[in-house]
Amino acid sequence: MKQTGAKTISEKILSNKSKLDAYAGDIVEAEVDYVMVNDVTAPLAFKEFEALGSEIHREKIVLVPDHFVPNKDIASAEQAAEMRRFAKRWKIDNYFEVGRGGVCHQVMVDEGFVAPGRLIIGADSHTCTYGALNAFATGVGSSEAAAVFAEGKLWFKVPGSIKVQLEGAMRKYVSGKDLIIKLITDIGVDGANYKTLEFAGKGLANLPVSDRLTVSNMAVEAGGKAGIFPADSDTLHFVRKFAKGKWEKVDPDAEAIYIDERDYSLDDLVPMVAMPHLPENGKPVSEVDVEIDQAFLGSCTNGRIEDLRIAAEIIKGKKVAPSVRMIVVPASSLIYRQADEEGLLAIFVKAGAFVSGPTCAACLGGHMGVLAKGERCVSTTNRNFVGRMGHKESEVYLASPAVVTASAIAGRIVAPKGAGA
Repeated sequence: MKQTGAKTISEKILSNKSKLDAYAGDIVEAEVDYVMVNDVTAPLAFKEFEALGSEIHREKIVLVPDHFVPNKDIASAEQAAEMRRFAKRWKIDNYFEVGRGGVCHQVMVDEGFVAPGRLIIGADSHTCTYGALNAFATGVGSSEAAAVFAEGKLWFKVPGSIKVQLEGAMRKYVSGKDLIIKLITDIGVDGANYKTLEFAGKGLANLPVSDRLTVSNMAVEAGGKAGIFPADSDTLHFVRKFAKGKWEKVDPDAEAIYIDERDYSLDDLVPMVAMPHLPENGKPVSEVDVEIDQAFLGSCTNGRIEDLRIAAEIIKGKKVAPSVRMIVVPASSLIYRQADEEGLLAIFVKAGAFVSGPTCAACLGGHMGVLAKGERCVSTTNRNFVGRMGHKESEVYLASPAVVTASAIAGRIVAPKGAGA
């Protein structure tokens, strides 16, 4: 790619962290601010680290058990126990026990590890979530995480960027989930392979931080290395409440070079659903007529307080359909407490939903909410691959909190009344 001196957000952050004048396609060794592992990916990272026989950068390490907690069987209990032993042996302060943490990506935000300009990796593909707060964040393997435990830095190939220009404002019950499903449907699950989706435009002012977190979370579902937003006044207001330490926002240069540019008018968006078995199979909800067995509200994609508020608004005074089980899981202990204080959890319980403490739960099909053969679930999660939530002959339909809640009431996939108005 031709170099002009002007840079994208990705190029700037990786230049800053490597102390090099880096552009798309360059290989750099960059200083990492934080590395996160969870109960699934941590044991292998620990093994690889121990084999290195190295010193440890304990202040950069964040340990969050979330996938199979509370532990569902002996194997998952052993995984979690390994995290506790490692944290104790190496004096890792940033360990978040069950009941004091939640889903890893939300914990990273809640506990202030994410801030503008930072370089963060996680041994989980949805680490790209943190790009919503103007960080360069990406998922890596457990062995790469172990390398950062030992060295505090890692090599990266600087990705090229696709500019996504947003204008307008979303209508009622239309959200960031609908935007990202529409975008992935347009470019495909490989449309951003090893690229950054970089968002821009006047429409950003009408896209709340919670929605940006959802959008960045699913950048990887288009193959993206990262999904990054600039830091505007909403970002800065949010970050100042949570972020640890010093940070500095990073803006793209006006003359930065992009691989591609795509324009979206938020006014034109409608409630969407991604049909089985890929996130790119998006359709307007109005074109879908599917009965469901389960409705899942939660996960690192849509388990935030704003999501729960929208769902509670829709379901208050109503009941979950007799043929449906609805599972509601706040994404972190902080969000759980806030939802309880606001009376949201009581609304869900009165409606006939099952409410759980924070965990990944049904999202990955391994714990609490597994689907049987032939069952269908409408879910606020990020993936709907074959067998993702259970039996290989089950089906997962991805949608927003508003659509999931309205569907739980109706017993079939629908948009809430007034959506798009």
